Amino acid sequence: MKLASTIFLLVSLAAQFTQAQISPNATPTSTGSAVSSPLASDPGAYSVFNATPVQEAALRAQIRQIRPDVLPLRIIFVPHGKYLESARAFQLHVPTGFASVMFTHLPSRTVFIDNDRYLGEDWLAHWFAHELGHLVTNGTKEEDAERIARQYRKRLKTAQQASPR
Repeated sequence: MKLASTIFLLVSLAAQFTQAQISPNATPTSTGSAVSSPLASDPGAYSVFNATPVQEAALRAQIRQIRPDVLPLRIIFVPHGKYLESARAFQLHVPTGFASVMFTHLPSRTVFIDNDRYLGEDWLAHWFAHELGHLVTNGTKEEDAERIARQYRKRLKTAQQASPR
């Protein structure tokens, strides 16, 4: 029964996401390649779900400043219980000694953020850069994602120094 409810939850979430992605102005890419950094400035290039207005504004500003090579399609802030259900459903592997505060489902380019563990804009920037690293490498290796994340954090720091809040 629990498996059936998890599958139903995932199917209903997928239906919501599909509807959220429909846009009358959408134009498909001719190459079918991943979304590139010029679209990072386009707020419609990805969808943010369940975030407060402050969280969404901070996230979008950080993505614009980072200029990632690949964007997620969806970013979902979920309560801890649903985060754990999603992590289980997608068979998330967390290395020994690490905690999971957000994760990326690579096939759907969806980032799940544990909203109950949200600790502010700096926290979000640090960990989201890591998740963007997974998207760029299209892999699950933490070392590769962290290598890319360090570059993104440098970009963010440079952008924030150039335009103080």
